Amino acid sequence: MKVAIHQPQYLPWLGHFAKLAAADCWIFLDTVQYEKNGWQNRNRIRTPRGAQWLTVPVKASLGTLIRDVVIDARQPWQRKHLEALRVNYARAPHFARYFGDLEQLLRRPWRLLADLNVEVTRFLAGALGLSRRMVRASELPAASADPTGRLLDLCRAVGADTYLAGQDGARYMDLEQFRAGRVAVSGQEYQHPTYTQLDGEFLPFLSVVDLLLTHGESSLEILRQGDRWTPLVTITP
Repeated sequence: MKVAIHQPQYLPWLGHFAKLAAADCWIFLDTVQYEKNGWQNRNRIRTPRGAQWLTVPVKASLGTLIRDVVIDARQPWQRKHLEALRVNYARAPHFARYFGDLEQLLRRPWRLLADLNVEVTRFLAGALGLSRRMVRASELPAASADPTGRLLDLCRAVGADTYLAGQDGARYMDLEQFRAGRVAVSGQEYQHPTYTQLDGEFLPFLSVVDLLLTHGESSLEILRQGDRWTPLVTITP
């Protein structure tokens, strides 16, 4: 059984969902520290002038765990994000199919960033046609404080025998711990596919929303064209 473990992100990019598609179980890693200016509270969409950031304002001091990050409700981020999506994608072929449900989701009175990101990921996965078991690390038994040990403990908690590592995370893992724990590791080397966008030259590394609103049911097939996996730890019977 293959598991992928990742911090909950806002409107994630294509590679995020390619990793989710390759997994049997997805764990939202909400028990680590929030990363300022990362992808946990923002992502990019396409406009005629290039990429535009959509950022969820948060109130988080240094060392705050992702599960505890509070959204700054004083700022009208929901209205701004929905207006940006409406203005820039109203001409998209599949806008009418998905935007209404996405609007209802974003307009809910969110307090915690992790709650928002988990439900946004669930919604987008469903829209892509993906059905996977999804759990939060905070719902599983307490894991090791050691970064690699934490990943191993989470793999064991869901009964996984293979861990799907992201492109960045694989560089910092102690692979010998996985080998000793008899958990195989495959590293993602995602090759971003190109696809038709609404305006101008192709822009990579946008939110998967860009792909979904322009290509609808074909989105999953397109994003999985970038699948590349390298065995990092192999376990023999």
